[in-house]
Amino acid sequence: MKFGASTFIWVSPFSNDTLDLIDKVKNMGFDYIEICIEDPQTIDTASIRNRLNQTGVEALVCGAFGANRDISSEDSGIREKGVEYIKTCIDIAAELNSPLVSGPMYSATGKTRLLSPAEKKQQWDWAVENMRIVADYAESKGIKLAVEPLNRFETDFINTVEQGLDFLEKVDRDNVGLLLDTFHMNLEEKNIPDAIKRAGSKLFNFHSCENDRGTPGTGHIPWNDVFQALNEISYDGPVVIESFTTEIKEIARAVSQWRPLAPSQDSIGSDGLRFLKRVVSS
Repeated sequence: MKFGASTFIWVSPFSNDTLDLIDKVKNMGFDYIEICIEDPQTIDTASIRNRLNQTGVEALVCGAFGANRDISSEDSGIREKGVEYIKTCIDIAAELNSPLVSGPMYSATGKTRLLSPAEKKQQWDWAVENMRIVADYAESKGIKLAVEPLNRFETDFINTVEQGLDFLEKVDRDNVGLLLDTFHMNLEEKNIPDAIKRAGSKLFNFHSCENDRGTPGTGHIPWNDVFQALNEISYDGPVVIESFTTEIKEIARAVSQWRPLAPSQDSIGSDGLRFLKRVVSS
């Protein structure tokens, strides 16, 4: 099993000024660095690729889906911008040899409305139509897309594995699967291991986050059962620690993080990785 760390643990946005994070995660013992593409203009793929080659760290790409990148928006112009943004993430993934692009790409994060059945159907129709477009583009580049269910406070669209699988069935593309995150699952799933097993072969990426988004192993996520479920479905994809820092006010507000969750951001990575490896080996 190979482990990764999200750039969100330390910085926002990622750029040439923060390339040393690649060395940091390497020294901590991670195999992957998951780079969030908040602003594509800050992403210098040649410099990133050079540092990845120097360290042997592998890249994963995830998206940041704000209001202007919403492929299920009522505004056709915004839907088009969302499609183009996902295509840009796919291009970056191909250049960095990332096998996938992850994120809640079906809608804008933070969009929570109680829609009528007709409005909800239209939202799904737009999202499915546009996911097919970007999935076909990703297929041409050899890239998979991992769709992330979020908790109810962050989206009104896809909250559970069951809803995610329904979406995948409608999109009907083999290169589209799920990113599951234990922070969100802790809020939405009746049983986290059972939900993982329900995802089965459609699980493409996995975020190993504690129930408070702090260091894995310091909360109440049932980690032994989680990894047993991953083993039962023969999951061999990345296991990524994702957290956020209160030093970046915009991100802290977006994820409602009002206090530090660990002694340091480095400890989230180093202590979390040490704990997860211990669980896997037990």
